[in-house]
Amino acid sequence: MDGSVHEIPLANLCLAFLPALVAIGILYRWSLNAGTSMYGMVRMLVQLLMIGYVLMFIFDSDQAWIVLIVLAVMALASSWIALRTVQGSRKALYAQSLISVLIGGGATLILVTQGVLNLDPWYSARYMIPLAGMIFAAAMNSVSLAAERLEAELQRNVPYDEARGIALKAALIPITNSLFAVGLVSLPGMMTGQILSGVSPLIAARYQIMVMCMMFGAAGISAACFLVMVRGQMEKGGPISSKTCDTSQGLAKS
Repeated sequence: MDGSVHEIPLANLCLAFLPALVAIGILYRWSLNAGTSMYGMVRMLVQLLMIGYVLMFIFDSDQAWIVLIVLAVMALASSWIALRTVQGSRKALYAQSLISVLIGGGATLILVTQGVLNLDPWYSARYMIPLAGMIFAAAMNSVSLAAERLEAELQRNVPYDEARGIALKAALIPITNSLFAVGLVSLPGMMTGQILSGVSPLIAARYQIMVMCMMFGAAGISAACFLVMVRGQMEKGGPISSKTCDTSQGLAKS
């Protein structure tokens, strides 16, 4: 197989924005806060262009301390972004979010890179950083969905144990759907990229199996840890439960 990757000219790349702009136009037409989506597209463009140059520097430097700094930034940022869906104080729940991401994502990353792949050196940036990105993103999304659903259920006066179960199920819906769809509906990013670069589909499939397992594990463990750790704070009048109490009092008065 040809190991070369087809280079995308910048003019052709602009065509990829057309479907996204159509979707943003629909949001605008339906008065659904298209500005947020437009901001997200611009931010995505800037971030990916910047990270391209940053990764070139990291790969060329091949230093363990630089890789560790990048991993720390990933964990810190993903833990903060995960709480974007929470209406209460993000600062009050940040510690729990960070610990959850570190437990679910960090442990999974160590297992995959040092146990499954046996990286040499252990900090190999070309493997460590892309895998960490996928793992922390999965953990971030699951914590975000769990926090949002937990808040919604508590506002409905659902008992905490029941709300926790509902929130965990909701947090795992996207990755569970991916497990059912992979290979039938879609070829995920890593597998597609490897095939396009000339890797045997059989080898690419092994890598994708590893990726799906690590993402599901990181998502499930992180969400579960978060839901367990925030219970005490919620019962003591944390940002979510305090909102719930206000809602309950309002209903009682009415």
